Amino acid sequence: MKAMILAAGLGTRMRPLTDHCPKPLLAVGGKPLIVHHLDHLKALGIDDVVINISYRAEQIVAALGDGSAHGINIRWSHESTPLETGGGIRQALPLLGESPFLLVNGDVWCEISPAWLAPLDGDLARLVLVDNPDHHTDGDFHLDAAGRVHANGETRLTFSGISLIDPALVADQPEGVFKLAPLLRSAMQAGRVTGCHHRGPWVDVGTPERLQALDTWLHQRH
Repeated sequence: MKAMILAAGLGTRMRPLTDHCPKPLLAVGGKPLIVHHLDHLKALGIDDVVINISYRAEQIVAALGDGSAHGINIRWSHESTPLETGGGIRQALPLLGESPFLLVNGDVWCEISPAWLAPLDGDLARLVLVDNPDHHTDGDFHLDAAGRVHANGETRLTFSGISLIDPALVADQPEGVFKLAPLLRSAMQAGRVTGCHHRGPWVDVGTPERLQALDTWLHQRH
């Protein structure tokens, strides 16, 4: 299985830290945030990784190269301007192939469970959902007792930024800028999105304060 890490964002919420350093390269727990993702993927046996880049792309490529230093194979999808999540996946499809792939938002920290990689069995996506954090108390989606994800309903959970995606979800879209969320909601209405509730550690590294808190926690952990 392949993975795609989303790393093309501008990191505006992380200023001033991202004025000169792209967010994926911000250090936490002694290494760049994106290297934590690479380590977690390799631990699961995923060693083919596609990374989309735009803002300060050359710094990220210079830091990671072809991935061999981390025991993986990295291929780069360059976006001259950020294409949003949907458009970024659409452009990267030739690198990803036709089998489901693990999509990881570069803005989060989370260890990855092998259970999330189970076959989709005709579904278009499996979303990893977490308890609502303090900064997102309303949540995103409803996970029913049968493990299906719905755009509406109570109780609500927050999308972790990690999902297993069938390329067919975006394959028929025209290239260019578009969001993934509307396509996921359409697939939910069609009953083709499953989910799992992750109760372990997860951090949306969206602000300098949360980056610092994660850094402190990781150092205490070791």
